[in-house]
Amino acid sequence: MMSERTPWLLEALTLADVRDADFQVALLPMGATEPHNLHLPYGTDSIEAAELADACCERAWQQGGRVVRLPVVPYGTESNLRQFPLALNLQPTTLFRVIADLTETLEQSGVKKLVIFNSHGGNDFKPLLRELYGKTSVHLFLCNWYQMIRDFALEVCEHPDDHAGEMETSLILAFRPDLVRQTSAGKLTADEGERRPLRFEALRQGWVGLSRPWHLLTTNSGSGNPHQATAEKGQQLTAEIVNRIGPFLAELAKSSLDANFPFE
Repeated sequence: MMSERTPWLLEALTLADVRDADFQVALLPMGATEPHNLHLPYGTDSIEAAELADACCERAWQQGGRVVRLPVVPYGTESNLRQFPLALNLQPTTLFRVIADLTETLEQSGVKKLVIFNSHGGNDFKPLLRELYGKTSVHLFLCNWYQMIRDFALEVCEHPDDHAGEMETSLILAFRPDLVRQTSAGKLTADEGERRPLRFEALRQGWVGLSRPWHLLTTNSGSGNPHQATAEKGQQLTAEIVNRIGPFLAELAKSSLDANFPFE
């Protein structure tokens, strides 16, 4: 009998469960293993990916969407954090190959819709979607949830979040407060997350881009002030992410794969 509590969670299901499930959408959470200032764990991105993906899948199931949540991939591209210890790096081409192989497995299993649920800013998967288009019958979608929620985060949080700031700290306080390092007085052990200013106006304005070397950009890998974070803010952020993505997953699962998909 399929788990009544988490019928979307592949790692908790049996072969009999999966055969009976008729999954229409796969959700692939992409995390990372990297430092997050001095107060958050290396697994921050993976924790966020798992918790948010589960919450979105639960909402989708409540709305009749047969979605399967795949295990979190706990590694990402960390080439610009290489000066920090144990920032475990997979090059973009390696990640592309991993997802391409998983896509092939989904295709063989009859699951023709895949949503990459990305929790790590160092991952850039849009080129992969272009590369796989026309080479697989699986339709791929991408959600960088931290970008998708940025407008709401600016309403909830006092400081914009780039990495290990107020938004991420609030989420981990909501999900895993036992992993957030604080002093005996309840103050975060983090620094202020200050960033070294860029030298060139074109870079400051975003007219020209680069891959930022984080050991030069930051002191302890944090980019954004985390000290106003609360678990309550994390709960608000989670609820909004679920409100935006859960119904989409349900709609996607129910949508027929006709000649015009995903257009009207």
